Amino acid sequence: MAIQFEYAQEQQLPRIVAIYNQTIPSRMVTADLEPVSVASRQTWFSEFNPDQRPLWVIEKDDQIVGWVGLESFYGRPAYFKTVEISLYLDDHFQHQGIGQQTLDFVGGQLSRLGIDTIVAYVFSHNLPSQKLFQKNGFEVWGHLPDVAVMDGQRRSLDILGRHYDVN
Repeated sequence: MAIQFEYAQEQQLPRIVAIYNQTIPSRMVTADLEPVSVASRQTWFSEFNPDQRPLWVIEKDDQIVGWVGLESFYGRPAYFKTVEISLYLDDHFQHQGIGQQTLDFVGGQLSRLGIDTIVAYVFSHNLPSQKLFQKNGFEVWGHLPDVAVMDGQRRSLDILGRHYDVN
């Protein structure tokens, strides 16, 4: 069955947080070192809106298998057309082409949202995400060497970016 995208609803926040928390032990995706709580993500969730900065759940066979959000970049008006993307998939649904379908879907929403630039912050050692974004035309726009310390090991962060022609 095909995947579907729906605007995230507040009652789905526990599932969104659960998917996020799955990624923490791998030390591949997020700089959080301990699981986050639903309560701690409430303000973050409330900052999304379908008209400008949406958060979508990704559904397959009537279950939430991931989520993707577009957040304001740097919080100043001149950056309105630029967003930061966050894409998280349930461990059991990775390597099934859902990430690619998600980026295709998001690309198709940009004109409506008034967005023409996406940035993604991806750890240098997160090769699956690096490959997905680079396959989709993202380039390394910045490299922050050894800025994170996880389990005593320093990790570098790449800023990947892409301009879209949405005219």
